[in-house]
Amino acid sequence: MGKKKNLPLLEDFEITGVAAEGKSLGRWNEMVVFVPYGAPGDIARVKITRKKHSFCEGVIDELIKPSEVRVEPMCQHFGVCGGCKWQHLPYEYQLKCKLQQVVDALERIAKVPLPEISPILGSKKTTFYRNKLEFTFSNKCWLTTEQMRSGEEFPNRNAVGFHIPGGFDKVLNIEKCWLQDDISNQMRLFLRDYAQERGYTFYDIRNNVGFMRMMMVRTASTGELMLVVVFGEDNRDAIDDVMGALKERFPQITSLMYVINLKVNDSLGDQEFVLYSGRDYIEEEMEGLKFRVGPKSFYQTNSEQAYELYKVARDFAGLTGNELVYDLYTGTGTIANFVSRQAREVIGIEYVPEAIEDAKLNSEVNGITNTKFFAGDMKDVLTGEFVAKHGIPDVMIVDPPRAGMHEDVVRVILDAEPQRIVYVSCNPATQARDLAMLDVKYRVEAVQPVDMFPHTHHVENVVLLRKKLG
Repeated sequence: MGKKKNLPLLEDFEITGVAAEGKSLGRWNEMVVFVPYGAPGDIARVKITRKKHSFCEGVIDELIKPSEVRVEPMCQHFGVCGGCKWQHLPYEYQLKCKLQQVVDALERIAKVPLPEISPILGSKKTTFYRNKLEFTFSNKCWLTTEQMRSGEEFPNRNAVGFHIPGGFDKVLNIEKCWLQDDISNQMRLFLRDYAQERGYTFYDIRNNVGFMRMMMVRTASTGELMLVVVFGEDNRDAIDDVMGALKERFPQITSLMYVINLKVNDSLGDQEFVLYSGRDYIEEEMEGLKFRVGPKSFYQTNSEQAYELYKVARDFAGLTGNELVYDLYTGTGTIANFVSRQAREVIGIEYVPEAIEDAKLNSEVNGITNTKFFAGDMKDVLTGEFVAKHGIPDVMIVDPPRAGMHEDVVRVILDAEPQRIVYVSCNPATQARDLAMLDVKYRVEAVQPVDMFPHTHHVENVVLLRKKLG
C-alpha cells in the first residue's frame, strides 16, 4: 500500500475569486487552490484534500472572517446536497460571475472579433423556478457531520431526496427544496411518511431491492402537475394503495403515473409508464402555443426563463416570413414551433426519436403546418445531400448539447452558407470552440447571456453570426 500523504491545513487562507463548477479559489505557494462554497474576501482555515503539481483542492475547515459579499443561504441543506452551490452569493453577484464566464470563454477560446456583449438576462424567479425534479428513496440515508457528532442513534434511516455528489448510494433526506413549487415538497413528504406508516420498504441501492424507489415531479407554468412514482417491486396491491392515497390527497394532479423498474439502473427511457389517473401529459403554454410534456419529454427546466431565451433566439433570427429555417438539435421542437409563425418553413433535426414524435405532435396540436422533423444522429442526417433535397436554409438555429457540435456538422453548415446562424448554448466553452471554426465564413454580431439556473454556475448564451461579405 502507498504511503498516505500528509496534507496541510492552511491558516488565514484568503479566497480571492470564483472558479469553474461553482467553486472558489485562492493562492498558496504560487499554486491555485480550489475550494467549494467559498466567497471572494473570505478568510478561512482550509484543509487541503488533494495536491497535484499545479493546483490543490481543499475544503473550508473554519470560516475565520466571512466575506462582505456573503449572504445567508436560504436552504437548510446548503453545502451538503451538492446543488445550488452559489446560495451564499447575492444574485446580482452571481450574474456578474456568469457574465464574466461568457466573456472569458469567448475571448480566450474563440479568439474572434466580438461586439459588445449584452448584459445578462437574469431570472425573475430565483427560487421555485424548476419544472422538473427527481427524488430517490433509500433505506440508508446520508448522515451529516453534525448528526454523526451528536452521538445520537438513527435506527430509521429511510430517506427521500438527492444523491450526495460522488456517491451513487448516498441519499440525503430532503425536508424542503427551494427549486420547485412547494407542492413538490408536500407530495414528497406525504409519500415518505405514508410509505413508512404502511411499512413499505425503501430501496436498498447497493443490493437493488426495495419497494419505494424514485419519484418524478413535473410542474407547468399553466398550473398543471405530473407525478410519477417508480416502484422497485411488482406488488400490485401495494402500488394501488400508494397511488390511491396520492390521488385522494392531491386531487389537483393532472397526470398521475407509475413505473415498475426491476432493472439495476434508474434510467426510465426504456420503461413503461402506466397512467393511474388523469392524462399522460401536462401542457406548457407560450404566446398561445401549447406544448405537450410527457414523462419522457425534454423541456427547458425553467419554463418562464425559457420563454425569454426563445425570444432572444427569435429576435436574433430576424425572420420576415419568407425564410427557410433549420432548427438543429430541436428536441421536442419547442424553438421550431415557436418561430414557425415568422418563417416560411422550419426543418427540425434531433437525435432522440421520441422527442421528434413530440415535436410533430406539438405542431399538430397548434395547427402548425410549415414544420418538418427528422430523427437521427446530427452528423448522419445533416449532410450535403440533405441540404440539396430540402433546400439551403436562410437561417440556422443550433442548440447542441454541452459537448457542442461535431466537426462534420460544422463543415456542413459552412458548406450550406445560411445568411444567419443563431447559436444557443449551455456551455460557453464549447460554443467558443465552435465559433472559432465558423469564423472562416461568419462574424459574431451579437451576444446575449441568459441565466436559466439561479444559485448555480450554469449559464446559457445566445450568439448571432452573420455571413461575411465576399
